[in-house]
Amino acid sequence: MTAYYNEIDPYAAQWLRNLIEAGHIAAGVVDERSIEDVTPGDLRGFTQCHFFAGIGVWSYALRQSGWSDDRPVWTGSCPCQPFSNAGKSAGFDDERHLWPALFHLAEKCKPDVIFGEQVASQDGLTWLDLVQTDLEAAGYAVGAVDTCAAGFGAPHIRQRLYWVADGSYMQDGAHQGQPKARTETSITTGGRHFSASAQPGKTNGFWSDCEWLRGADGRLYPVGPGALPLVDGATRRVGRISAYGNGLVTGNAIGFIQSFMEVKDAA
Repeated sequence: MTAYYNEIDPYAAQWLRNLIEAGHIAAGVVDERSIEDVTPGDLRGFTQCHFFAGIGVWSYALRQSGWSDDRPVWTGSCPCQPFSNAGKSAGFDDERHLWPALFHLAEKCKPDVIFGEQVASQDGLTWLDLVQTDLEAAGYAVGAVDTCAAGFGAPHIRQRLYWVADGSYMQDGAHQGQPKARTETSITTGGRHFSASAQPGKTNGFWSDCEWLRGADGRLYPVGPGALPLVDGATRRVGRISAYGNGLVTGNAIGFIQSFMEVKDAA
């Protein structure tokens, strides 16, 4: 019942170790190698494998969803930079397009269930087409939903594609249909942004006590409670913000996992 975490960033990797020691995420080991250096044999004996693990939000969300640590699962939120409108949009030519490496491991190891997430841009949808084609060719049924953080109480949009691959369909060699995710109502800002002078409104759930950080563009951005003041050294500050930026929105992940479990466990 040991989890494997693959995370190349040293700061985030140490954060993972701290979270494991504190008992916040599934117990396991952290591997700082590139996923391209990981072999199927390296994963033998692990119940759960989390690639591009960041600060362990997938593991935390699985626990919060009622998915026990001894229930097999893989997760992999591949880097979004190649497919994000905020990046260079190099797409499949970007060296950070690492889906082929993750798929190679999945194809060889045949995990029961794989969860993942990607930016919901037009390029992200094209990326998802490749992912779905690869996984279905390997015998998986694949389902996906386009959802935003505001639909789960967070005061920002953060539109993302959440997807799941179910390997139980490989057992009888036939696709019996795709798992259906529950549709959530997304709350948007109507296309408006917080202005430099606007006061943030009340939010819900986890974000009800969030703190607000003014960015270089003058806008206000929510951060988790206790994140401020960011005065504990440049390296730690940059590392923390980077880790937050690469992380999942926990509420979205929990909602998606629970929707899958409702369908899967009722089958």
